Amino acid sequence: MPIGGQAVIEGVMLQDGQRVVMAVRTPAGEIAVETVPARFPAPRLEAIPFVRGPIKLVQMLALGWAALRRSGELAYPEETPAPRWELPVTVLLVAVFSVGGFMLLPAFLTGLTGIGDRVLFSLVEGGIRVLFFLAYLAGISLVSDIRRVFQYHGAEHKVVHAHEEGRASVSAARGKSPVHARCGTSFLLLFLVVAILVFSLIPTSNVWIRLGGRLLLLPVVAGFTYELLRFGSRHPRAWWLRPFLVPGLLLQRFTTREPTDDQLEVALAALHHLTEEESARSSSTTGE
Repeated sequence: MPIGGQAVIEGVMLQDGQRVVMAVRTPAGEIAVETVPARFPAPRLEAIPFVRGPIKLVQMLALGWAALRRSGELAYPEETPAPRWELPVTVLLVAVFSVGGFMLLPAFLTGLTGIGDRVLFSLVEGGIRVLFFLAYLAGISLVSDIRRVFQYHGAEHKVVHAHEEGRASVSAARGKSPVHARCGTSFLLLFLVVAILVFSLIPTSNVWIRLGGRLLLLPVVAGFTYELLRFGSRHPRAWWLRPFLVPGLLLQRFTTREPTDDQLEVALAALHHLTEEESARSSSTTGE
């Protein structure tokens, strides 16, 4: 199974199946490496095409949130732990912002245009939603702390590229591209594009029915998007997939930055721990 991952606070998380490892640079300059428990494992369902997409999305969000919290504790141990109520309040605020900013506001703005055709209305609304998403990424990329996370994002991609070529070292990773076809950023943009096409097929103009239909169709969109991205990563030369994949690769110019060698070392620490775990497990199995 191909290795994937994400950037965390002052570090990188890498995943290979149910095995997840996180490496974080501590204030002392050392690299702390920890194994992270996988979230909501469902091996049988994860093998079913189109079913595994929504499952992977939920797993990714849950695991990513847990890794971010733990990496913050390792990177900034002197800070006071967040109160117990902070997590649910944050999730609620993110949900309100997502629904209001990315679903309701584009529909309201499109309604001001007076477009009567249902399909054209959905396409214009979806285009506004994509523009909002791009503006959001461009905005947060100006924050210095976020830029450091984006550097670790680039380090993650470079190290995975080097690993896939069998040369996992700082010198090998340094020259690799910070862009990767399996990136979650590509998934998000492709998800938005697929959603535009799927939501335009809802056969009604009633706002509440359309909103409910979109919520019900989200697993369908996630499933199709995941399969498309998975196929594209395995067949990068497929010409008919390029219009779907290239925008996501270009978008990674927003969400990745060139990492320093110190940051590459952190990503490599996570990779080495992950691959050593696999080697130890294989040896144990062989010995039995």
